[in-house]
Amino acid sequence: MSIVDEIKESFKTGSILTKLIYVNLAVFVIYNLLQALFLLTGNGNSFNLMEYLAVPAHMPNLAVRPWTIISYMFFHEGFLHILFNLLWLYWFGQIFLGFMSQQKMLGVYIMGGISGALLYIIFYNIFPYFHGDLPASYALGASASVYAIVVATATYNPNLQLNLMFIGPIRLKYIALFMLLLDVISIAGSNAGGHIAHLGGALFGYLYVVLHNNGYDLAKPVIFIFETIERLWKPKPRMKVNYKKADTDFDYNKRKKEQQAKVDAILDKIAKSGYEKLTAEEKEILFKMKDK
Repeated sequence: MSIVDEIKESFKTGSILTKLIYVNLAVFVIYNLLQALFLLTGNGNSFNLMEYLAVPAHMPNLAVRPWTIISYMFFHEGFLHILFNLLWLYWFGQIFLGFMSQQKMLGVYIMGGISGALLYIIFYNIFPYFHGDLPASYALGASASVYAIVVATATYNPNLQLNLMFIGPIRLKYIALFMLLLDVISIAGSNAGGHIAHLGGALFGYLYVVLHNNGYDLAKPVIFIFETIERLWKPKPRMKVNYKKADTDFDYNKRKKEQQAKVDAILDKIAKSGYEKLTAEEKEILFKMKDK
């Protein structure tokens, strides 16, 4: 089996966590290969692919590229950016799947990413501090989605302990609180949009678990959409129809004559040796003919 076939098989049989990691990696690799191609062909400065995948804060730009509110959460430019996002996704995704289903994890990932994008867009359009950067501001990366999963996990099981290198055992709630505090402090830094998106994803993760424990599933819309798509794309089993040629009068009479001959032979055997001497097959033939 080739490497490509192994990847296909791993994606096909893997969990939703595996699929999310693969999709993020695929987008990263394809984007960087295309960027290298544009650079080599002299089109690197004339076409910016990032603008078609990252979500803009400027409403006119968002209006003509509405899909970016989804695509941005699978898109990374730098290696370290995707590396740390996928490591956090893998670690906390494993814990999340310990108490919730794969469908709910997909729902939290998507809805957390959307929540992060919305909060980022709202902040940049409302607060004057960001107005100078608004036309050229874009957000990208899975961070908001990952934060949603991290905070959902910590909210569901806050006292679960993880053993961190150089630190030792620490409860999930303290890890989540530290991450959130760091993002709040960093809003005044160079990546304000990213940190705001983190908070939006974290807010969804918290609300998701709180409402889930009270019987409300905020991930239902996403689950419904993907289940519908899966049903539409799944090939329907073909109906197998067997056609049986009708007997002619000659064939029918011949078949009835043969059956009657078998019955007569069995009846003769019963008359000579008794019913108990019949074989299982002969008894079955006699039984079937009795019901006709």
